[in-house]
Amino acid sequence: MPELPEVETIKNDLEPLLVGRKFTEVAVGDDTAVQKPSVEAFRSGLIGRSIVGLGRRGKFLIFRLDNGRVLIVHLRMTGNLLATEACRRLPKELANARVRAVFRFDDGSTLSFIDRRRMGRMWLVADQEEVVGKLGPEPLSPDFTVDVLAELMARHRAPIKAVLCDQGIVAGVGNMYADEALFESRIHPLTPAADLSRAKVKRLYSAIRGILTTAITNKGASVDTYFRPDGNRGAAHYEFKVAHRLSETCPVCGGPIERIRVRGRGTYFCSKCQRTGQK
Repeated sequence: MPELPEVETIKNDLEPLLVGRKFTEVAVGDDTAVQKPSVEAFRSGLIGRSIVGLGRRGKFLIFRLDNGRVLIVHLRMTGNLLATEACRRLPKELANARVRAVFRFDDGSTLSFIDRRRMGRMWLVADQEEVVGKLGPEPLSPDFTVDVLAELMARHRAPIKAVLCDQGIVAGVGNMYADEALFESRIHPLTPAADLSRAKVKRLYSAIRGILTTAITNKGASVDTYFRPDGNRGAAHYEFKVAHRLSETCPVCGGPIERIRVRGRGTYFCSKCQRTGQK
């Protein structure tokens, strides 16, 4: 699933291509992709409008339009936004993916929403808070401090892995980056969030921010079907210590990386480095 670094990368890649461009055609090939308004109102509400800016909130990509409305896209598990040239040389991993929508612009360029599992969604609304208003704080925001994280953790008895993946608690941290942050901070993924010591919260805070920042620098992680708008892969997964590395060797202790399920999510960790009860 595209998480915060992947969506931030997509935003950064698309910004110079799309800001100032005007929608001239909107073809929706899968009506289920449009959550709000109706498909016809979605199309008519975009055609003739210009993009004045791009933003991100959690895992949501936000296109700001010249009339104050916003187009919001959530790629979910397997969604991609590919620019013109990338669609002409589609990566083999996306060969059988569904083209759910195609946007054409006044310079002749296109942006295609391609989604193998058809789980991604789009909204066209007047106020972005209607869609993203219930998200937790942004982990890379200056307002996200150790104290904020400590307060959030203290409210929840659920396993820390599940809490980090809850978008209503912290926005944008998904499955693989939660695994990496917990490994970096030496916290077992089943540890109740409220049981974290101040020292562990500090380590977790630094790990979250550092790992997400590095992943953005490396243009996101292409572990499955994530591709950048130009069709290239991200390189963040080459930095992973545990995520998606089942049975490989832990880079710290040399033990095997293990995988368990935490609240339905596949979770990678090292049982030696991330022991329960560890300070």
